[in-house]
Amino acid sequence: MSYSVFTQKERNIITLVLLILLGAVVAYAVRGIIGALLGTMVMYTIFRPMNIWLVERLKWRRPIVAVVIIAISFVIIVLPFLGIGTLLTNKIVALVKNPEWIKNAVDTINEYAGDKIGKPDLLQEQLEKSATYFGGMFTSLLSGAAGLFLDITVMYFLLYFLLVNFRTFERGLLRYSPFEVENAVRFGHELRNITYSNVIGQTFIALVQGGALALGFWIFGFNDALFWGVICAILSFVPLLGPPLIFVPAAVYAFTQGDNLAGIGLLVYGFVVVINIDNVLRLIIAKKVGDIHPIITVVGVIIGIPLFGMMGLVYGPLLLSYFLITIRIYEASKRKVSSGKGEAGH
Repeated sequence: MSYSVFTQKERNIITLVLLILLGAVVAYAVRGIIGALLGTMVMYTIFRPMNIWLVERLKWRRPIVAVVIIAISFVIIVLPFLGIGTLLTNKIVALVKNPEWIKNAVDTINEYAGDKIGKPDLLQEQLEKSATYFGGMFTSLLSGAAGLFLDITVMYFLLYFLLVNFRTFERGLLRYSPFEVENAVRFGHELRNITYSNVIGQTFIALVQGGALALGFWIFGFNDALFWGVICAILSFVPLLGPPLIFVPAAVYAFTQGDNLAGIGLLVYGFVVVINIDNVLRLIIAKKVGDIHPIITVVGVIIGIPLFGMMGLVYGPLLLSYFLITIRIYEASKRKVSSGKGEAGH
């Protein structure tokens, strides 16, 4: 005999309300590690085939496989980022200690602009216009770098348990997915392709473009070729717009020094070789795995850097792409429901 004052329907409603409230509290509590959670999913997606192959084909023990994958990912992903961060930090410290060459470069370019186009304050005007935007962007990058150690620690902690219990994890995703099984599987494939395209594909494009620009700097006699190649690789995550931010000012500076051959050579090399690396490789990657439209990438970077710091270069476009995939799956489900109702009416 039941003494509850609530009906079963009322209990279900109360349970749902409690679930929503608790979910909101949990979401608010983990807002500081959202980057780590997204990073975990990215790493899981990338290394999932290796995990399955080692566990199910070679019959390795799951904890050992998880540790091996974490070690491999740390060597090929995390260590290079730490190396780049060290290089940039050392260069910034050197500039702070000896800022004279920056002042001389600015004065030289202003003088050149005054003689050639009658705008002696051209560079100063452009710097003032972009100072606020880029200042905020670099502040976000630095603040993101400060919390990067925590994100990496949390990411690998979660990744270990996902790799060890990957089948249970994936069955849980299918069970609690709001989509039908067919759409849930399609959603997973789309997520995998977009992740491969943006993380692996875009990183490869950035490395090739950065290497190509460093080579161009070396060929045409510019200083700090390696440093500017690294900067180009970072900016290459912004399609088409990133590399010119490096080689165009460098060419202009060469003109101000009277080295017209180097300036023209770098401009031609930059626009013909470096820019088209993005176009050609992006087309190949789009055919192999998937494509992220350049507009999505640019908008994703703009919204991702304030949210995730430096990792926003990767996470921003991914998050926006995941959102658009969800919309497409929803629309497909809606059309299927509408079609079913239409057929039932007939």
